[in-house]
Amino acid sequence: MSEPEATAAILAAVGLLILLAGVASPLSRRMGVPALLLFLLLGMVAGSEGLGRIDFGDYGLAYRLGTIALVLILFDGGLNTSPGVLRRAARPAGWLATVSVVATAALMAGFGIALGLEPRLALLAGAVVSSTDAAAVFSVLRGSGVRLNERTAAILEVESGLNDPMAVFLTIVATDYALGERLEPTAIGGLFAQQVLVGAAVGFACGRVARAILPRLHLPAAGLYPVVTLAAAFLSFGAATLLGGSGFLSVYLTGILIPAGAMPYRAGVRRVHDALAWLAQILMFTLLGLLVFPSQLVPVAGVGLALAVLLACVARPLAVWPVMAALGLPRREQGFVAWVGLRGAVPIILAAYPVVRGVEGGAGLFHLVFFVVLVSSLVPGATVVGLARRLGLVASHAPSPSADVELVSLHDFPGEFVWYYVDASSAVAGADLRSLSLPEGCLVTLIVRGHELVVAKGSTALRPGDHVCVFVPPAERGLLDLLFGGSVDEVG
Repeated sequence: MSEPEATAAILAAVGLLILLAGVASPLSRRMGVPALLLFLLLGMVAGSEGLGRIDFGDYGLAYRLGTIALVLILFDGGLNTSPGVLRRAARPAGWLATVSVVATAALMAGFGIALGLEPRLALLAGAVVSSTDAAAVFSVLRGSGVRLNERTAAILEVESGLNDPMAVFLTIVATDYALGERLEPTAIGGLFAQQVLVGAAVGFACGRVARAILPRLHLPAAGLYPVVTLAAAFLSFGAATLLGGSGFLSVYLTGILIPAGAMPYRAGVRRVHDALAWLAQILMFTLLGLLVFPSQLVPVAGVGLALAVLLACVARPLAVWPVMAALGLPRREQGFVAWVGLRGAVPIILAAYPVVRGVEGGAGLFHLVFFVVLVSSLVPGATVVGLARRLGLVASHAPSPSADVELVSLHDFPGEFVWYYVDASSAVAGADLRSLSLPEGCLVTLIVRGHELVVAKGSTALRPGDHVCVFVPPAERGLLDLLFGGSVDEVG
């Protein structure tokens, strides 16, 4: 096929796969499983042994594209992780992302050896499946309208952002061992310290520099701000990796630090990166699904099923419970965090790394890991919502408004739009706007009542169930939160 037909065929195929993945997302909500698993299955169906007959077997390309996708996903996760959430969850999440990841890897390696895997491949399998994916957990919870309590959600979120660097480090070390390289314990410890310290330093530096530069750029178009933040993400990952640090840790920290200060088009930038992260997840999971040959899953099904059950029911709980118990966290949180350590894209991408490095048996390991991730996410994923309710970890929260407001300007304004929900017990319920005596500079701009927009006049009375959008100067935010009983969402 000649040009431009060849390019047109590729774009049509990619467009069709993305469309099918988007259409499949609501199905995952009804099934109570992560949408990402459906994307994987879609890739398998489109593969050379499926209906699509797309022949793709380039592990190197898949690893590179997967790395780019992970950069986008982790950066988006950082943008949506406030410094306050990081501070609350840093201690437990830090221990889970290090000690628990190593413990999980060691336990899974032991189980692999007991099930007949070669020790070098068992060590690789343990390292590869050691990290979790909070996106898989939250996609199930959001689809069902369930929100976890603040501390549990923060621990899962920050743990998943911090444990990828450890899993990457363990995979590199295990791959070197599988290739016959000598590994000294002191060298391994030094390499780990270098990865963490350099990654954290570069991430902190890039985040602070980007945060200082963004408000001063005065770019001619709003669409250029997400371009600059995207550049910061790529620079952060690239610089940290080239300097011998963890690029994944660096890009996650950069994402956290950038919105901590004044950030032009905050909501718009976040929406762009959210869209990029979703696109990256769809393409990455579909691409990884294309790499899988269903016929090669059959030989590893027995060992894969056993490892998946052991991972969900034994390795993860044993790795998590002692750490959380030592930190004094409640038992119900220990049980929930131990059970919902769902696996996602990272293990499958890391499983491609030994293949790229030329490890003998790497392709078989890739299919084994794929099977483990699929099964170990499917069963716990389907029980996440029920378990959260049963353990009393569901937080009461106001529903989101059916409309949105954003201040779009090339100039900074001394305030932000904040949504408030009027509860029946709220102090403002039944009061008209004139009687609220809002602080200087505060202005009610819009009221959403169900699916209707209500013009904000002085005589307009607030009713329970209303969503009220208020322009609030930063100095008055705390007072407004007290008056309305807490904000629902920041939209500008």
